[in-house]
Amino acid sequence: MYTPSHFRFDDEQEKIAFMKRYSFATMVTIKDQLPIATQLPFVINDNAGRIVLSSHFALANEQAKYIEANTSLIIFSEPHAYISPAHYDKQESVPTWDYIAVHAYGKAKILEEESAKIKVLEQMIHFYDQNYLEQWNSLSDRFKTGMLKGIVAFELEVTDLQGQKKLSQNKTVPERERITAHLEKSNNTVETELANYIKNV
Repeated sequence: MYTPSHFRFDDEQEKIAFMKRYSFATMVTIKDQLPIATQLPFVINDNAGRIVLSSHFALANEQAKYIEANTSLIIFSEPHAYISPAHYDKQESVPTWDYIAVHAYGKAKILEEESAKIKVLEQMIHFYDQNYLEQWNSLSDRFKTGMLKGIVAFELEVTDLQGQKKLSQNKTVPERERITAHLEKSNNTVETELANYIKNV
């Protein structure tokens, strides 16, 4: 990840918290020297200094065939917004885009055991939809087994974690105040979220 010094994002725990908050990410893997990608929901576990991401593909998704032999990149991003030069002091200024992104790298391990696949699904239910647990627990083993046959579950231990917070840190305080005031008035919730990040950087 290209990261100018103004925009470095070094705090490990803050990066993990960001991944958990914006956990629907893009997984990129190389196939025959070309990148292929899938958007997936992830569960992020960080224990004893290890960061492990878990998710699953649909069985028909060919990307699953390449995730064990190749390093994958998982891109976590959001929120982001266009920043107009109208907010800057200098007339000769250019537009830009403010955003936060975290890139996680690692090789995945496909989970073959039914119990391991169920664990991944149940972690996802706990994280995304705890109200579904009661319904999940009432499902028949036959139904669950059929569901498991239609997915490829995996875990990926992160070997490199990079991040960038481009939040107008290189601008003056009055410029940043004008940017946040503009974003806070937006009807777009992504832009209002970004305003909070800019104010707190």
